[in-house]
Amino acid sequence: MNNPSAPKKITWIIGLICGILGIIGHFVHIQILTEYNYTLLLIGFVVLAVGTTVKGV
Repeated sequence: MNNPSAPKKITWIIGLICGILGIIGHFVHIQILTEYNYTLLLIGFVVLAVGTTVKGV
């Protein structure tokens, strides 16, 4: 079993940006963000999960 490790800074920033855009799209009507808000949140979560699971990502 892999031990969790901190993701690289760029991985963390990409996950954070996707998550923030998904939250903004949920509360503010911006066409592209509102249409894909849950997808952006999911992508952000998956990026952070992979970043902590796979070493060196």
